[in-house]
Amino acid sequence: MVGPYVHNIDPVLGTVLGIHLWWYGLSYSLGFVNAHLFIRRRRAHLGLSMRAVYNLTLLLAGGVLLGGRFVEVVFYESSFYRQHLHLIPAFWLGGMATHGLLLGGLSGVWLFCRFERKSFLIVTDALMIPAAFILGVGRLGNFIDGQIVGSVTDVWWAVKFPDAEGFRHPVVLYDGMKNLLIIPVLMYARRRQLRPGALTGLFLSLYAFLRIFIDVFREYPTTLLGLATGQSLNILMSVVGLALLLSRAWGGDARSGSTTVQSAIAVREGSTPRGIRRRRFLFAFLLLFSLVMPSDSTQDVPARYEKRHPGLKYSAIYPRIDSSRAK
Repeated sequence: MVGPYVHNIDPVLGTVLGIHLWWYGLSYSLGFVNAHLFIRRRRAHLGLSMRAVYNLTLLLAGGVLLGGRFVEVVFYESSFYRQHLHLIPAFWLGGMATHGLLLGGLSGVWLFCRFERKSFLIVTDALMIPAAFILGVGRLGNFIDGQIVGSVTDVWWAVKFPDAEGFRHPVVLYDGMKNLLIIPVLMYARRRQLRPGALTGLFLSLYAFLRIFIDVFREYPTTLLGLATGQSLNILMSVVGLALLLSRAWGGDARSGSTTVQSAIAVREGSTPRGIRRRRFLFAFLLLFSLVMPSDSTQDVPARYEKRHPGLKYSAIYPRIDSSRAK
C-alpha cells in the first residue's frame, strides 16, 4: 500500500528577469486558452464573429481575475487590506478566491451579452464546460503550491504539506477531481437540449453542493453568517443554482433555446476584422500576467516563499501566520 506523501514541489515554475512565474498562475493561463478554443469551436452555434469571440474571451478572463481578487479582498482578507490598500492590485503576491472566480466570470459574460445583445443564459450554458475545466486545473495549481490544506488525518493518501503540522487531507485534489468529473455530466446534459439556463443551473448546483461535503475536511480561518466563509458561499450558490435549474427545467419548450441559437448561426464578417490584432495582444498579456500569480493569501506569500525564492517584496510587513489560511 502506498504511504502518505510528503509534499516537496517547488511552486515556482521559473524566474524571468527577476519575476517569479508560478504553476498556479499557469493553471489560469491554460484554463483561459481552453475557454478561448472552446468558444471558437462553438462560435457558429452562438452566432459570434471572431471579433466577438475575442471580446468574450477577454471579458471572461478579466472578470475571473477581478472577481477572484474582489471576493478575497472583501470576504477573506478585509482586515489586512484595510491596512494595506496599496496591495489590493498586487496579484503577484497572491490572493484569489474561488467563488469570486465564478462571480467575476459570470459578470464578464453578462457585460459581453449586454454589448453584443446576446442571450446571457445561452452563452453561460456554452461556457459551463470550460468553466469546470478552469476550476479543475486551478485546484491542481493550488496543490502544487502546497496551499489550502485539509484537516489532520491518518488515511494512506494523506499529504504532509510544507507549512502545516501533521499529515492532512489533500482537499484541493478532492475539489479538483470533483470539478473535472462534472464535465461529463454537463456534456450528457447538453445533448438533452435543455432550456437556456438549465445547464448553468446544473453546474452551479453541482459545483457548490458537492463542495459542501469536500469542505468538511478543510480548515477555514474566517467565518460568514456563523459558518466557515466558504461553506456559507457554497450553500448560497447551491440554492441559486438549484433555483435556476428548476425554473428552466419546468414549463415551456425544452428545445426553444436550441431553436433560438440555430437562427443565429450565420455570421458575416470581413476577411480581416478590425481590432483582432489588438485583442490578440490583450489576450496574450492576460495569459502572461496570470503566470505571476501564486496560490496563497496575500499576507502569507512573502513569509512562506521568500527564503526559497528571494525577491518577493513587502515581506517585512507580513506576519507569519498559520498555513491553514485558505479560500
